[in-house]
Amino acid sequence: MRIVAFGASNSSTSINKALATYAASQVEGAQVQVLDINDYSVPMFSEDKEKEIGQAEGAQQFLADLAEADAIVVSYAEHNGYYPAAYKNLFDWASRINRSVFQDKPVVYLATSPGPGGAQTVLAAATASAPYFGADVKASVSVPSFYDNFDFETAAVTNQEIADEIKAAVAKLA
Repeated sequence: MRIVAFGASNSSTSINKALATYAASQVEGAQVQVLDINDYSVPMFSEDKEKEIGQAEGAQQFLADLAEADAIVVSYAEHNGYYPAAYKNLFDWASRINRSVFQDKPVVYLATSPGPGGAQTVLAAATASAPYFGADVKASVSVPSFYDNFDFETAAVTNQEIADEIKAAVAKLA
């Protein structure tokens, strides 16, 4: 099984990228490709810009990379209760090329934040809109207080209850 994992964040030290990478690694025998949304350069979306340049190359490549996956793991950062602007912009471009951005693949949605809310608001929004964008969401997990529950040295979740919940979620991708 080939899994594409990414954090919906453009931070170079993204805790969501770390969480997505960890979660995908819990699928035994899976080949995991970790994407960085910074690698998909797109201008700020507008209909005028779309008329000027057509389909943004970064969005085309993002969709191509998702197409290579058998399953997808996404962890959403939360900015003011919603998607970070960088991810939303890439997503907007991609959805104009193929509304079924996730291409009807099995997906696990995650979200985390440094605080106790665990980015639950953005996770709820992403999960609610998933069917419109071709995401077959098998499970979703919010991880609160990331720095209290994750060890960067071992790249692993330290809270056994959360680790078990993530492992059960990604097991549904098979």
